[in-house]
Amino acid sequence: MSTRTLIRGGLVITAADELHADVLIEDGRIAALAAHGSDIAAGWTAARVVDATDRYVIPGGVDAHTHMELPFGGTSASDTFETGTRAAAWGGTTTIVDFAVQTVGHTLREGLDTWYAKADGNCAVDYGFHMILSDVNEHTLKEMDWLVQEGISSFKLFMAYPGVFYSDDGQILRAMQRGAANGGLIMMHAENGIAIDVLVEQALARGETDPRYHGEVRKTLLEAEATHRAIQLSRVAGSPLYVVHVSAEEAVAELAAARDKGLPVFGETCPQYLFLSTDNLAEPDFEGAKYVCSTPLRPKEHQAALWRGLRTNDLQVVSTDHCPFCFKGQKELGVGDFSKIPNGLPGVENRMDLLHQAVVDGHISRRRWIEIACATPARMFGLYPQKGTIAPGADADVVIYDPHATQTLSAATHHMNVDYSAYEGKTVTGQVETVLSRGEPVIDQRKFTGRAGHGSFVPRSTCQYLN
Repeated sequence: MSTRTLIRGGLVITAADELHADVLIEDGRIAALAAHGSDIAAGWTAARVVDATDRYVIPGGVDAHTHMELPFGGTSASDTFETGTRAAAWGGTTTIVDFAVQTVGHTLREGLDTWYAKADGNCAVDYGFHMILSDVNEHTLKEMDWLVQEGISSFKLFMAYPGVFYSDDGQILRAMQRGAANGGLIMMHAENGIAIDVLVEQALARGETDPRYHGEVRKTLLEAEATHRAIQLSRVAGSPLYVVHVSAEEAVAELAAARDKGLPVFGETCPQYLFLSTDNLAEPDFEGAKYVCSTPLRPKEHQAALWRGLRTNDLQVVSTDHCPFCFKGQKELGVGDFSKIPNGLPGVENRMDLLHQAVVDGHISRRRWIEIACATPARMFGLYPQKGTIAPGADADVVIYDPHATQTLSAATHHMNVDYSAYEGKTVTGQVETVLSRGEPVIDQRKFTGRAGHGSFVPRSTCQYLN
């Protein structure tokens, strides 16, 4: 039986347009748009009518970088797929792409099946997977082909974390060559992990154990060097490259130089690099541990380069790298040794609001907000136009957003399963009011009406910037 929803009177914002339009939803998809007050819109009827007067009507956010239930450093990320996708919905994100992990000595299939089992039946919003490659060999290279056909069309490699996720340049080159052949997009954690480990050992030997040293040993030059090296390897392989969580001005410069040559090189940054800094890492009484993530937070002066990169399109996407660990009992594993602090920050619930604050602050336009948070991640990872826009035929992943409301971000009110907020006490303008996922209300007037199991696995096509 057909179910229809009508969203009336809002300002529809996509990456391409802003228009005062009514939106008709039928059977989980966008059926039509028509100018508000037009004869066409006036003739529409629906069982459910949502009044969006003085509100924005925007596509659900696409967060292409999350780590739910990720094992790391002897513990696991504190958000499950259930709690993490519920928090995503509260923040106006209706699709996540999480990372399935291959462990050394095991197949990609084993890692992927483990992540399918974690997510299946537990998600409040839709989800896809990237695949982390930890063990590049002849068999896993063949498996890459099979995964692309299954809708897992992106593969992450690490130049960091020797002994855990690290791949050497030869392994990276081989994976890139395979991606060039099968259409898979290579994602890179670009930091020189071998050199960083030397600096960690030397810092600890000097008695430099506080959280702030996590940022000091992970030098900006070692992010820039690895970014440069990844770009050159991708050129040799004839492969596109997507560099994750870019944090440093010098790394942005490497991406900009590659893009100026017309190379298929892309970059992502995260809210923590846009709004937080080494000042947070240096907070006293071990509070800085809350802000330990890799790549690390940088001095404030790097923020201007990141915002500029987002405006010039040298950076295309803002994802969260959501990987929460509680301060009590998890971050505290690193008391007396910063290298043992689990790396990761919570943020899946905050991204859309923080980026709207960036609109208010004049860093980006409204359409660019939707572009970097919804449309481009959907295109980058083969989900567009099913996700990332409001257009006939698209999934009805729609957010009614109040641009005038103010809220104060706090662990006391957020829905992520973590005991602190990285943005505690920050007041932002704008708030999610209602969220539809494939036409079903998940958040209704600031009340959660969704359920675990509504979210479906979404197979992805290959990167849509390479066609």
